[in-house]
Amino acid sequence: MKEKRVTHFEIPCENPEKTMKFFEQVFSWKFQKFGNEDYWFAITGNEDPGINGAIMKKRKPDQPITNSISVENMDEALKNIEKHKGQIVVPKMAIPTSGWLAFFKDPDGNIHGVWQDDQKAK
Repeated sequence: MKEKRVTHFEIPCENPEKTMKFFEQVFSWKFQKFGNEDYWFAITGNEDPGINGAIMKKRKPDQPITNSISVENMDEALKNIEKHKGQIVVPKMAIPTSGWLAFFKDPDGNIHGVWQDDQKAK
């Protein structure tokens, strides 16, 4: 049986141009408009297939779905997020023996995670 993996995400927003600029500046993503629609494909990196995910118990009734973006340097990414009008909503925290995790809002208020692999995280 072929694996069923998440291979696409959508970030709904009121001002797509502002949100695309944010992700271009912070994560070097590229965007390509789809026809005449108000819809742009996000090109986030190389052609490796799929993204992994998880299911978790909600911590709050209004907890949104989030996508986490891998970064090489968490501290640099968080500074860059704030520099480009993003807002850190959960500061950097260690996930012991796995890495570092933080959450931020993009300029349109959508929540995303940033992740840095680090087996020495405590």
